Amino acid sequence: MGCKSCTTGGCGTKTATGAVGGCKNNGACGTGGCNKMNVFDWLSNMETPSTRRYDAAVEVKFKGGRKEYYRNPHQIDLTTGDFVVCEMQTGYHIGCVSLQGELVRLQMMKKNIPFSDDLKVIHRVASPKDLEKHEQAIARDLTTMYRTREVVKELKLNMKLSDVEYQSDNTKATFYYSSDERVDFRELIKILAAEFKIRVEMRQISLRQEAGRLGGIGSCGRELCCSTWLTDFKNITTSAARYQNLSLNPSKLSGQCGRLKCCLNYELETYVDALRDIPQVEKPLETQKGRASLQKTDIFRRIMWFGYSTESTWYPLPIARVMEIQELNKKGIIPESFDLLEPMAERKETAKGLSSLNSDLEKLDKKFSDRSDRKKKRKKKKPSSGGDPAASNGRQNQNTEKS
Repeated sequence: MGCKSCTTGGCGTKTATGAVGGCKNNGACGTGGCNKMNVFDWLSNMETPSTRRYDAAVEVKFKGGRKEYYRNPHQIDLTTGDFVVCEMQTGYHIGCVSLQGELVRLQMMKKNIPFSDDLKVIHRVASPKDLEKHEQAIARDLTTMYRTREVVKELKLNMKLSDVEYQSDNTKATFYYSSDERVDFRELIKILAAEFKIRVEMRQISLRQEAGRLGGIGSCGRELCCSTWLTDFKNITTSAARYQNLSLNPSKLSGQCGRLKCCLNYELETYVDALRDIPQVEKPLETQKGRASLQKTDIFRRIMWFGYSTESTWYPLPIARVMEIQELNKKGIIPESFDLLEPMAERKETAKGLSSLNSDLEKLDKKFSDRSDRKKKRKKKKPSSGGDPAASNGRQNQNTEKS
């Protein structure tokens, strides 16, 4: 997405040399379209009276999508994308303004964050000297993480270090790690503090938060939800997969974090509403031909498929018919075997629907089968190299007479 606020023009377009042009601001433009985990400011184009404009607090984003709210006591005129110097417990840190105005007040109300003196303060807009020092701090992240992993391996600690974030004043570093058990890292802190001359903070994060910080591409082909827009990680159980008739295959249901995929909850309510009218088949249906067991359920087409143990054929049955046969079985009545099948009209409609769904596949199969037949005919028409010499001489004589 192009940045409307940059003066270079043509963001995201390539120059004559092949390099990408534009402001090279890496998502800190005023439009907010290319920010990671951004909040769309739908009030940005609306003019509000200066007396009612909310500028007491702003939302600031740091590395890894971490967001915090800060007071603006100096009434600095800020816009989305500005780098500001923020107050920390020790020293200061530089972040990017991700949201400002009336939406900040609404977000704080939603997250139950009271506006009080306990909120940290924004000191000023970052100067070029502050940004240069901030870039130097960022450059230390990778080297520190690699060295820390070596120390963790030497100390034989059962923990996985995923990320390191230096404070902009180079006085403190936060180490993000994940572990399944309690880790005694007192010796590790002493080694890191003595080697890097910094204050060390160890912060344990969950596997979902770790995947969100590292990022990646999911099985759907899109960037991970946890690294783009998802912030609240809800509990996910295997019952969500059962409601959606998914096979309980851990390799398919697990995300890159090793836990169940968050997207299993996205359509769960729709499936639960659709399953309310579908009867539960706890035992096979009794017919004179035998016992018919439930094989699968098409939830949205409201069709249930049954099959006999002696046959490999599955019979589609509408929900109303299933409930009717269940009532007959409760009364001790065993219907005829053909009662299990659909009426002829409904069966034709079902076959028509299935044929329309598979028409594309049938066309592809026919296309490739025609190609294979053509290749076989071409091979048969090719003359063999070792033929009759008299016949070859005759062809040559005919060619000379024509010429």
